[in-house]
Amino acid sequence: MINIKSTIKELQSDLIEFAQDLVRTKSYSGDEKEIIHLIEKKMKQLDYDEVILDSMGNLVGRIGNGGKVLMLDSHIDTVAVNDASKWTHDPFAGIIEKGRLHGRGSVDMKSSAAASIYAGAVAKRLGFHTDKTIYVSCTVMEEDCDGENLKHLFKECCIKPDYMIICEPSANKLVTGHNGKAQIAIKTKGISAHGSAPEKGLNAIYEMADIIQRIEKTSDALLKAKPANGTLVASKISSVSESLNAVPFECEIYLDRRLVPGESQDLIEKEMNSIIKGKNASWEIGVLNRTSWTGKKIKYHPFHLPWQIDLDHKFTKTCFAAFNDSFGSDPDLDYWDFSTNAVASVAMGIPTIGFGPGEYKLAHMINENCGISQIIDACDFYTNVMNQL
Repeated sequence: MINIKSTIKELQSDLIEFAQDLVRTKSYSGDEKEIIHLIEKKMKQLDYDEVILDSMGNLVGRIGNGGKVLMLDSHIDTVAVNDASKWTHDPFAGIIEKGRLHGRGSVDMKSSAAASIYAGAVAKRLGFHTDKTIYVSCTVMEEDCDGENLKHLFKECCIKPDYMIICEPSANKLVTGHNGKAQIAIKTKGISAHGSAPEKGLNAIYEMADIIQRIEKTSDALLKAKPANGTLVASKISSVSESLNAVPFECEIYLDRRLVPGESQDLIEKEMNSIIKGKNASWEIGVLNRTSWTGKKIKYHPFHLPWQIDLDHKFTKTCFAAFNDSFGSDPDLDYWDFSTNAVASVAMGIPTIGFGPGEYKLAHMINENCGISQIIDACDFYTNVMNQL
């Protein structure tokens, strides 16, 4: 009988030490070079058949060359630490205390990366790769540009998995979908004038004031809606003027709109048109421009619809069976209220499931930490999926 747990136990100390090394390696979005090369070295040590680095700086390891293609993805960039003095432990020390790994990225999502990388190695040791191709990807710049990394990796490396696991933290529950999002920029136009003669101009900030009131009312209505709808947050505001002594001729506000199943692009368009109605204003999806650690210029269009996999889908059933083998029970199901790299795989029609160690409410938080047992159990589950697919 194949014993996944005993094989993982042999590698357990190495797995956890590697997770610590990942946490110790600072990897803010756009500055992931050091950690990518650390992972590349580890994959080669673990006897991956091929390790590929694309021009954006994403890394993918391959095991096997069979007909069924499975990919497990973890992003390895993190948000910044701007409050290190408030942490109980150094956020980049990778300290383990009371069975928990502490540090930035321990939840989001270096523990998942370590678990998936070692799962590939276990699968190869046990011969699970003979009739399939297993990819384990470690992608960059997800915090700002979710899905753009996988879109680039798929296209450049000519990869299209049959099945996808997004290893974002879920406290080791199966996640069947997540909310969509639209990041939107609203601009108002005014007329410049000297500050001593404001009546000769049109203040773009004042033009934005009514729009802000409408945004707040829309947000309140969404929060009170039954059944629950999405959310709307005004996250940034700025203005442009000739000087501090002039009437602003442009004002911009940035919105974060989260979409739940049933909400559509048409609904968002009507909502935004209503918000700016009667004002000298326009709106558009707030395109972001970023540069990856390799120097590649990235343009990100942040509009993604919500998604949910059918519980009767073949891949869902495979994950249910793998979960039962790993944990001895049927899975608890969850649904993420945030967006992930799944937006890329789902847009391509790839059946996608979410699963990863760590409580996602601890992501981006002071004293971020993940249970060691969850990392080991996640490795077990990933390996079981590789076996049962």
